[in-house]
Amino acid sequence: MKAASSLVRCLTVVCFVFPLHGAVAQDTLSYVDLVHRMVDLEQLAVRPAEGETCAQWSSWDRSSQYDPETGKYVHWDANDDGPGFIRQEGDRIVMAEMEGPGCIWRIWSARAEEGHVKIYLDGSDKPAVDLPFKNYFSGDTVPFNYPLLSYDLAAMGCRGQNLYYPIPYRKSCKVVAHPGWGRYYQFVYTTYPKGTAVPTFKADLSEQEVDALKRVDRFFAQNLGSDPAPPREGQQSQRGEGTVRVGETLSLDLQGPRAITAIRCRMERGDREDEMAAARDLVLRITWDGQEKPAVWCPVGDFFGTAPGINPYRSLTTGMTESGAYALWYMPFRENARIEVVNEGSKDRRFEYEIVHAPLSRPFDELSYFHSKWHRDAHEVAADRWPDWTMLRTQGRGRYCGVMLHVWNPQGGWWGEGDEKFFVDGEKFPSTFGTGSEDYFGYAWCHPGLFERPYHGQTMTQKNQGHQSVFRWQVPDSVPFQQSFEAAIEKYYRTEERGTEYACTVNWYLAPGGDDPYEAVPAEKRRHYYVERPLRAGGFDVLKKTGGNVQTQPLSHFGGDKWLNDDHLWWTGAKPGDRLVLALNVKKAGRQEVCVVLTKARDYGIVQFILDGKKVGDAIDLYNPQVVPTEPISFGVHDLSEGEHQLGVEIVGANDKAVPSYMFGIDQVMLRGE
Repeated sequence: MKAASSLVRCLTVVCFVFPLHGAVAQDTLSYVDLVHRMVDLEQLAVRPAEGETCAQWSSWDRSSQYDPETGKYVHWDANDDGPGFIRQEGDRIVMAEMEGPGCIWRIWSARAEEGHVKIYLDGSDKPAVDLPFKNYFSGDTVPFNYPLLSYDLAAMGCRGQNLYYPIPYRKSCKVVAHPGWGRYYQFVYTTYPKGTAVPTFKADLSEQEVDALKRVDRFFAQNLGSDPAPPREGQQSQRGEGTVRVGETLSLDLQGPRAITAIRCRMERGDREDEMAAARDLVLRITWDGQEKPAVWCPVGDFFGTAPGINPYRSLTTGMTESGAYALWYMPFRENARIEVVNEGSKDRRFEYEIVHAPLSRPFDELSYFHSKWHRDAHEVAADRWPDWTMLRTQGRGRYCGVMLHVWNPQGGWWGEGDEKFFVDGEKFPSTFGTGSEDYFGYAWCHPGLFERPYHGQTMTQKNQGHQSVFRWQVPDSVPFQQSFEAAIEKYYRTEERGTEYACTVNWYLAPGGDDPYEAVPAEKRRHYYVERPLRAGGFDVLKKTGGNVQTQPLSHFGGDKWLNDDHLWWTGAKPGDRLVLALNVKKAGRQEVCVVLTKARDYGIVQFILDGKKVGDAIDLYNPQVVPTEPISFGVHDLSEGEHQLGVEIVGANDKAVPSYMFGIDQVMLRGE
């Protein structure tokens, strides 16, 4: 370990380029002001004004609905999220439509193509932007010619197209797309309180506006890990190092009114397993103004934005580098703050830290407390809202600022698929409704590669089998709320079926008096939950597979009542010669007829069944133009002993008419006694 002084020297090399705006409320926002909000971490702590909102238009599957008559959610797991739109006007579709004053902050697509997308502002019949959709993300097309603001992750070996760029409007905004635009889109926008003056965006920007964008782009390219604000008057830095012994706490008290502006640290660790343990065993706790419980409670590694262990990356607010980890969230308090590092592991740990803090630039009554909590499965949701998995549920006034999601996916294959849904101030239908898990995190098509950008990244992946770590920090596009907020993301694969586990670190601001429902999670529940489990899918125990991926596939969108439990075991990615072996449990010995109910579709293969090592029946061709279940297929009568038997399936080919994907689905196995 290096000495603490060398740690601090490495971690505090900075380049200050952005001004502080002070304590004056802004009813007028210039374009330069909006550009500065892309790096203004202090603004996140400001309590949202009445009428300030953030929402999203996207291509989500419109068959997902809330039925006010029954109070139930209908087709909530619908997954055809590429072609959705508001309405059609001639040969054009309307992608987004907003009333101002407002500002688009983020545009994303999975497959932007040559068709033009036009943005009309404030009732003008001439578009402010008229470009092939793919050029929004090329990084070289005026006015979006800033490579760290406009980018296609294909350049990093991933997929997913992103534009973070302010496009303001005074009264209204309408986004339309012409044929050939592509598939999948998201537009994230803020609406400001009535009376707020913002400019109408023009592609022909002034020299001052261009310079502001260049400075942000340059900062993102060269200085991530530095505080984007200049040194604050009265700023101080407190540094320390020591051994945090098992069961003990390292603590630091600060007197206010002040704000923590940076936390940097390093911790001693050994090999990868020891590193993963250290990152989860050491817990960061921060308590503001003598509150009953800490507003920050998080394993140290997760707090700095990636898990498990130490995974190098840089973003605007958090990162892990060779010099150590950093977090630059702005954390104000009125009277005092207690920062604690607790060792809940079985091994003493050396720990080095630096805490930077400064006087407040505005009265605390205008600010909120920073909250950061780690949890697993802390919330239940109603059955009609499956497959929602709640990341944050809180009451009060504040801002949602994003999440780091750690996924354990032991069986492999795509782990996500699910949309993000944000319910603001008691909404029955979410004002943010996404198009897929990876889309929320800014990439696409479940690409198993690493990438890092200022607001989002995939910092850990084991090729979609094992550990994945993804984050999205919402800075210019933070989501304000006045009374309540819930952020959910769909978790399609249940833990009991595939062993898939989610854990998240969620960050938000909450005014005094708000409700933070999260409690400390014991050490034994933070470790060793990511273990290999027997694979179960579609109600079957899988004993063996020689290739491909096995999972439960919901079938409600194919008329799910045709299948038992509206799903089946789905085997994909296999090839001729691959075998799948299922457990067949016989409760009572005797002569019994063995029958199966399978699924047919245009991309399914020809299969041969094997019972206890012997072929049974003829090969079965599962090709059909539509997705349908079969009638029960009999393999004859067999003498079966009580206990577990093995029912095997081998891919032997495909129909000449079939799409050659060799898929297989099984709904039921039935044993009929003589």
